[in-house]
Amino acid sequence: MAKRKKAPKLITPAMLRDSFDRRSMVVGVLQGGVGVLLATRMGYIALAESQKYQMMAESNRVNLSLIPPRRGWILDRDGQPIASNRADFRVDLIPDRVIEKEKTLEELAKVLGLDEIALQDVRDRLDKARGFQPVEAGSHLSWEQFAAISVRQPDLPGVVPQRSFSRYYPSGPCVGHLVGYVGAANAKDYEKEHNPLLITPGFKIGKDGLEKVYDQTLRGQPGARRTEVTASGKIVRDLETREDVPGQPIKLTVHAGLQEYAARRIGVESGACVVIDCLTGDLLCFVSMPSFDPNSFTDGVGRLEWKMLSDDDHVPLRNKLLHGLYPPGSTVKPTVALAFLEAGLDPKASVNCSGGLRVGNRVFHCWQHHGHGSVDMAKGIYQSCDVYFYHFAQQIGMDQIARTMRKIGYGQKFPLPYPSQSYGTVPDPAWKMKKYGKEWAVYDTVNATIGQGYVQVNPLQQAIIASRLASGKLLMPRLMHEDKPAAPASLGVPQEHLDFIHAAMHEMVNGRGTGHAAKIPIPGVELAGKSGTAQVVGLNIGNGKGGLWRHRDHGHFICFAPFDKPRYACAVLVEHGGGSGAAMPIARDVMTYMFDQQKAWDALSKLEAGWGGTPQQRQAAKYRAYAAQYGVSAPAVQDSDEALARESEADARPAPQPIQSDAAPPAPEPVGEDTPAPAPSPAPSPTPSAAAGQHP
Repeated sequence: MAKRKKAPKLITPAMLRDSFDRRSMVVGVLQGGVGVLLATRMGYIALAESQKYQMMAESNRVNLSLIPPRRGWILDRDGQPIASNRADFRVDLIPDRVIEKEKTLEELAKVLGLDEIALQDVRDRLDKARGFQPVEAGSHLSWEQFAAISVRQPDLPGVVPQRSFSRYYPSGPCVGHLVGYVGAANAKDYEKEHNPLLITPGFKIGKDGLEKVYDQTLRGQPGARRTEVTASGKIVRDLETREDVPGQPIKLTVHAGLQEYAARRIGVESGACVVIDCLTGDLLCFVSMPSFDPNSFTDGVGRLEWKMLSDDDHVPLRNKLLHGLYPPGSTVKPTVALAFLEAGLDPKASVNCSGGLRVGNRVFHCWQHHGHGSVDMAKGIYQSCDVYFYHFAQQIGMDQIARTMRKIGYGQKFPLPYPSQSYGTVPDPAWKMKKYGKEWAVYDTVNATIGQGYVQVNPLQQAIIASRLASGKLLMPRLMHEDKPAAPASLGVPQEHLDFIHAAMHEMVNGRGTGHAAKIPIPGVELAGKSGTAQVVGLNIGNGKGGLWRHRDHGHFICFAPFDKPRYACAVLVEHGGGSGAAMPIARDVMTYMFDQQKAWDALSKLEAGWGGTPQQRQAAKYRAYAAQYGVSAPAVQDSDEALARESEADARPAPQPIQSDAAPPAPEPVGEDTPAPAPSPAPSPTPSAAAGQHP
């Protein structure tokens, strides 16, 4: 039976109206809720967050930028600038804002006149920069160049022309190792501070030396500038400016004129010079040459300049004053003689020098192979007789000698504002046993008493030694003028002992000694000193006077003047100069400057004419030669800051000391034309001398 179909439900107009009303109500409620939410949000924004959005709107119209503070000056003892600031027009690049790098660089090269080498250096710095770290594209611009970049700025995103102050070192490389240099902060610097000032275009921080140690003092407080800008960033007008607060200056004990003179007087040699005030311990000059020019390092060292510095066998990046260690040669003899006096040795006690002395089964030669004849203590100093010291050192012993050496300043580290010092070695039996596990031998004493063997010293220590011998005081070097020096204590050495040493050192320069080349050409001013020639390689490799530069002997000279009332002490080192004959004329001229500046400058002008000019002029000529030879083919510097840090750390490590198992025959001392040559005497027995030790 078929199913009956269900009748369709009838929908009346009333039912349709009810359904429409219900749906309209739901939609109305939803619309009302959305409206309420929108109204609530708009009210919240308009009332509660009005200040926030007002600031955001203002920031679209107003640009706020930091003004890098002017760095505090570094002054000499008389207030003369060693490091100052000068007004500068510059152009920086912000890597994250540069859109078309090559097009931008090409435009900058046209306007700024950048050659291919300078352009490649900018590319290198851009490749290494991160984010908003500014990269310098050009500095010291003319007004025309600055204006040309400024009008092109809307078409060159990421290019920031600005007027600022740049660091300036008037003496250039003459103060490189004294003050260090500044440079743009890198990513590591920013990670340490998270200071927005570090990524402000044109801002530099201390990277090395005093600039780094006193960075917070020198840095200052930034200013700020509010400017009205268009949507594209074009400046409409300046609204408000808050001036920066310059950094605090620091004052050194250094004499700027003497610092420059000493650096220039070293000339083409590799060396160091220190002058100390014997009354206060003030460092009057603190020179290591050759050096780098901190003016060029300020902008970031380029690949060509880095290659030029790296290739130089004179190692311009090494601070020879603090990190160079050298055998002192015969400059140690006045200190050894003082040890003899303190041990009770009669200064009139003598020994016959026939050119050498047998010690055990070895013969230790004197530098004067013909011998000096009868030699007492004074003659042993002014004629620098090695046999005298060989003989009596065996009687006194190394323990007494080492104590006196340490008291005078050998092996000491001094409180100076530099991160590291290499302080050398004062050997004695306990030291050798601890370091090498070997007993002290007689030949160790003999080697040490002529400044060879294990003994090592840096030029700063030698200057301190000279000042203490001159004054009889425990002088400490002072570099910061603000520091109030304490009255130096006495060395505890009898004045008659010092007077004897002074007289012998005076005779060395002005009488029968070997140091006439150091005599000051000023009537009434006499200098006392002691020369030293330190072997670098054994005599089986070279005689130390010629051949390869790195095989030549080091030259030392320590002195003080005036002889009768010591006021200034000086130490000069010439690396591989062939002996002390290279150091004495430098010390003579530097000490002449202390008493007659015009006479000193007259002597230097003649020398520089033969050297190719001042250090800046010689560096510029060398750079031009490298540019012609290498162009942009020089290898890039991956990270100049890290490379310089590695170089500095390597220099700070003490030089390795090979075990001395033999005699170290001394190199000849210079004999001036008016120095009487000692009378010939019989040579020692023909027993062969042991091979010379090699010293770094």
